[in-house]
Amino acid sequence: MTWSRTDLTGAVAGGRTLEVVCDESGSDGENLTTGNTDVFAHASVHLSVESASGHMREIRSRIRSPAEEYKANHLLREKHRSVLVWFLGTAGPIHGTAHVHLTEKPFFVVDRVMALLTDEDPAAALALHRQGRTLFGAEPWREFLESSNEVLRTRRNEETDSPVDAFFRTVDALRGAPAVEPVAGILDLLARARPRADAHRARIDDSPELFPVLDPLIPAIGHTAAYWRRSGLPVTLVHDRQNMLTDERIARIEQEARLAGLRLVAARSDPRVLLADFLAGAARKIASDELGGRGDAELTTLLRPYVGASSIWGDERSWAALSPHTCHSGNRSP
Repeated sequence: MTWSRTDLTGAVAGGRTLEVVCDESGSDGENLTTGNTDVFAHASVHLSVESASGHMREIRSRIRSPAEEYKANHLLREKHRSVLVWFLGTAGPIHGTAHVHLTEKPFFVVDRVMALLTDEDPAAALALHRQGRTLFGAEPWREFLESSNEVLRTRRNEETDSPVDAFFRTVDALRGAPAVEPVAGILDLLARARPRADAHRARIDDSPELFPVLDPLIPAIGHTAAYWRRSGLPVTLVHDRQNMLTDERIARIEQEARLAGLRLVAARSDPRVLLADFLAGAARKIASDELGGRGDAELTTLLRPYVGASSIWGDERSWAALSPHTCHSGNRSP
């Protein structure tokens, strides 16, 4: 991250906060297994409105689209690849002043179900995630992920049977297949976790406004706040409007993420949000391609400096390409 000593000194002297502007890409709410994307990206930028306006004029001049509002998909079109390369590169508008937190959705589901139903450390979720599909096959593993999603999510499909019953049926089915340690032991722990699963569903029934444990936006905001707090300044986040960010939830996020403030704006009203949208959309697509074995080496290399080391990612091969560091052991969300 590049900081201006003059700007930081003035901010401290003037009692100002560091204002960071955010947007996301790949949101399916709490539906992480049957949605449209396998990656969630939360991007943030720190620059002035004036600078962002100038950068947007430059992007428009390079893309030359008649669209009234530019979105990330403009940059992702193959005919505009040179603009995307420039945007992410060292000569681009956000180099040294932007960050993106990535979430691999399937791993997030496994991590959350392990955290809620067991007392195991994050290494157990990582082991189960990395070995599950290979050990059990694509279809049984898909059923496990979907049932895990349903048992945790705040809202559920009322047309289906009990999400708790369905989850433990899938766990029993996996336990009936040959497995090696530590996966066999992890499944045994999950099989004994019925009381915790029932208690979680009871909390949801009693508290409709319960914080959703499966929406990756909430931990992403926390990781984003932690990243920018490294400046030593109080951090205020300006975020594109999100339906799940109610006043009550914003108040809780501000407290837990140690934010000086969190306010919502319409994307069209702030060019900085548009730049964050470009980065989030590009990061989601590049990371998803890498996860799926379709990675573009040039674009992955350009994205890497922006990727947060605390990203919630379990796939070993793709993280080796995306990580800003050389090693990674899996990250659990707060």
